[in-house]
Amino acid sequence: MFKSIFPTLGRFRLFIQIFMLLLTVYGSNVVGFYMAEKISNALPALSCAFDQQNGSYCVLIPTQHQLHHRVGEALIKAQQFTFQMVLPLLFTLLTFFTFFVVLNKAFCGWICPLGTIQELINKLGRRLNLPLRRFENGSVSKVRPVKWLMLIVLVLALPLLAGLGVTPHATGDAYCQVCPSRLATTLLTANTEQMAIRTGSTLDFAFGAIANTLFGFMLVAALAVRQPFCRICPMLSFNATFQRLSPMRLVKKQHDKCDKCGICAKACPMDIHEIAREHGTKAFHEDCTLCGRCVEFCPDDGVIQMKWGPLTLFGSSREYYKLRMKGEMPDGTVKIVAAPRKSGQEAERA
Repeated sequence: MFKSIFPTLGRFRLFIQIFMLLLTVYGSNVVGFYMAEKISNALPALSCAFDQQNGSYCVLIPTQHQLHHRVGEALIKAQQFTFQMVLPLLFTLLTFFTFFVVLNKAFCGWICPLGTIQELINKLGRRLNLPLRRFENGSVSKVRPVKWLMLIVLVLALPLLAGLGVTPHATGDAYCQVCPSRLATTLLTANTEQMAIRTGSTLDFAFGAIANTLFGFMLVAALAVRQPFCRICPMLSFNATFQRLSPMRLVKKQHDKCDKCGICAKACPMDIHEIAREHGTKAFHEDCTLCGRCVEFCPDDGVIQMKWGPLTLFGSSREYYKLRMKGEMPDGTVKIVAAPRKSGQEAERA
């Protein structure tokens, strides 16, 4: 029964993604907004707190608010650095780790609503036969530091500086002001308020302009580039910081064919070329979202595996590779099988 509904890992992941998209965007309609806030305010995925119907909160917003209102303001008042000052931040991180230990960076590849939206848009691009743009090894290396810059500056530094009174109050949640998920998820609830560019101050206007530009870039780029915003997302770098602490991971065995094959790198939506060259836990790259596509499209038995501790959750196999290739190419292009033509006599009978 399970295999008839989900013949491939990709189909199962898409089901989980759609389910979590509905839960994270509209979940409070089922459990109530107050309960949704209490259930999770530190989810390791971009579930926006500005969405008034969501079923969980992104960990980045309480992190920013606590750096701003707790740590920064307490330091500026010259209070002692006590647990009363950092306890809320510690609880946020504890909640984050509770979730994160279970699935590690699979929250990016399976749970994050913004990641799902980008994937669905890219599937549309493949249906429209738009050319797929990939980042080569040199160009993708130049993009990767941006996500760390976003985390350090927008999520950590600016909120803390706002609490210290160095930067304006509006920078207290600097990343949330420009996050595309804020616009994407609220629009899904028919709320257009977040798209309005505020003109109360130059900084408000700048944040609004950047947010709309990033959102527009993501929508257009996702048609031709797989996961364009994920590559610079601070949540990816936030998760990458702790990825070695979770038993959930990607493992790759050394194989002589890997340098010649490279199918796993073509299948990777994040253009991680190292997956074809590295082995062991080194193959679990900082940009990896544990989507499992490299495992699905590896043509050799047991070379790449998704593991939780000693337990193998899914491993590559030749037979599965043949099954996967019947419906989809590694780059996500869907194969369309033409119906067999009828002979002249069959056509006349019809």
